[in-house]
Amino acid sequence: MMSASTSILTINGGSSSIKFALYRIGEALERKLVGKVDRIGLPGTNLTFNDTSRTEPGSRNIEAANHGSAANFLIDWLEQQVGFTHIRAVGHRVVHGMQHTEPERVSQALLDELYRISPYDPEHLPREIELIEAFRRRYPQLPQVACFDTAFHHSLPRVAQLLPIPRRFDAMGIRRYGFHGLSYAYLMQELAQLAGKQTAQGRVILAHLGNGASLAAVRDGCSIDTSMGFTPTGGLTMGTRTGDLDPGVAWYLMQSENLTPQQFNHLINHESGLLGVSGTSSDMRDLMEHEATDVRAAEAVELFCYQAKKWIGAYAAVLGGLDTLVFAGGIGENAPAVRARICDGLEFLGIEIEEKRNATNADVISAATSRVTVRVMHTDEEVMIAKSACHVLGLPTEKEGIDS
Repeated sequence: MMSASTSILTINGGSSSIKFALYRIGEALERKLVGKVDRIGLPGTNLTFNDTSRTEPGSRNIEAANHGSAANFLIDWLEQQVGFTHIRAVGHRVVHGMQHTEPERVSQALLDELYRISPYDPEHLPREIELIEAFRRRYPQLPQVACFDTAFHHSLPRVAQLLPIPRRFDAMGIRRYGFHGLSYAYLMQELAQLAGKQTAQGRVILAHLGNGASLAAVRDGCSIDTSMGFTPTGGLTMGTRTGDLDPGVAWYLMQSENLTPQQFNHLINHESGLLGVSGTSSDMRDLMEHEATDVRAAEAVELFCYQAKKWIGAYAAVLGGLDTLVFAGGIGENAPAVRARICDGLEFLGIEIEEKRNATNADVISAATSRVTVRVMHTDEEVMIAKSACHVLGLPTEKEGIDS
C-alpha cells in the first residue's frame, strides 16, 4: 500500500473515461498518484496509473460496462493502494453548472438539481452524477465537492450569453454558458505567475485544443466570450463533435434520414468533427500522418486550423486587440504544425511565430519582433479541482491562486 497522508482525491469523468489523482495537503498540494480508466463500456477497458513511490507506471485490464461499475472498481483499487482513512474529500469536475458560479459541497439538494438539469447535457451530467453517487454509497460521510466547468464564464456579458431564440427559452436557462472553465482558470493563474499579473489582466486569448476544443477571450482576468455555448458541442470543430452547425441541418437530417433526436445527438457528438470529415480518425496525430496521401484527412486538419484561426480573429476584435495568445490541451501543447498553421497569416494582428521555438514546444514560441506573446502551456484541471475542494472545505493549501 502506498504511504498515506491527509489527501484530496480528484475525479474527472469523461464520456468513456475516468481520470483521477490524489494530492497530499500541505504547504503546497503534492500529487502522489495519478491515473485513468479508459475505454469504459468498450472492449479493452484499461486502468493506467503512476505514483511517486514507483519508478514505472502501472497498467491492468479490467471489465467495466458503465461508469458505475468502473467507479466501483476504482474505489476497490484505491482502497487497496492507499485506503480512504486519510482522504479528506473527493472533488469532481461537473461539466454543466448552469447558474452555479462557484464550486460547492455536494448535498442532496444539489444532486436533485443535477438530475433535473441533466437533459441539458446528456453527454456528461448523467455519468458525473453516477460517479458522485458511487462514492456516496460507499463512503456516505466523505465530503464531496462539485467543481463546475461553466463557472469561469459566469462573467460573460449579457450579449455574449444571449441566444437568438424566443425570450421564453432564456427564462428556462437556455443560453450560452461556455466550458473548459477549470482549464482556463488554471491557465490564467499560471499566466499571472509566469508573466506577471499585469499580463494576465491584459487582452488574452486562450486556446484549449484537444479532442474537445474551445477558445476563450479574457480581459481584466475575466471571460468575456468563449466558443462553446449552451453545450460543449458548440464552437470549434472537435474530434467527434461538430462545433457550430447551421440549425437547418438538424431539421433536414431528421427529415431526410428519419433521425430521432437521440440519433441526431449521437451523430453530432460521436460521429462528426475530425472523424466525420476524415472518415477515418478523430485523432489529429493520425490525420497529420496520412494527410499527404488522404485528401479527407488533409481537409479535416485544414478545417480545424481554419476555424481556430477565425475564432482568434473574432476574439481579437471583441478584445479590441491582443496581447497574449495561449495554446493548451493535447493538440495545443504537442502539435507544432497545427499551431503554425493556425497562426499563419495572422501577422496583421501582431502574431509572429519563431519556427525553432515552435518546433520544440517552447514555453514562448513567438518571435522577438512579435507584438503578441504566444505561449504553450500545460493545463491541469485536476489540480484546480483539488484546490477548489480544499477552498470549499477550509482545508490548508498553497496560498496563491485558489481565490484568483
